[in-house]
Amino acid sequence: MYKVKVYITLRESVLDPQGAAVQQSLHSLTYNEVSDVRVGKYIELTIKDTDRDLDQLVKEMCEKLLANTVIEAYRYDVEEVITQ
Repeated sequence: MYKVKVYITLRESVLDPQGAAVQQSLHSLTYNEVSDVRVGKYIELTIKDTDRDLDQLVKEMCEKLLANTVIEAYRYDVEEVITQ
């Protein structure tokens, strides 16, 4: 079994209005040290053991459903879960 952590962010070339709103709110709370905020998504998947190529499987899921690859970039980490 595997735990896959998927991190999805807007591409650098895409404006992030939600990030700008968070930055403005932080500044209004006197956290003026914050110079930029980018908001993204974090998704955890638990995947049963499979004969399929795990990297290819996760890439397919990201590109078909989890991320809008036109405006978003993604990366992921895979951990093997040891069950007893």
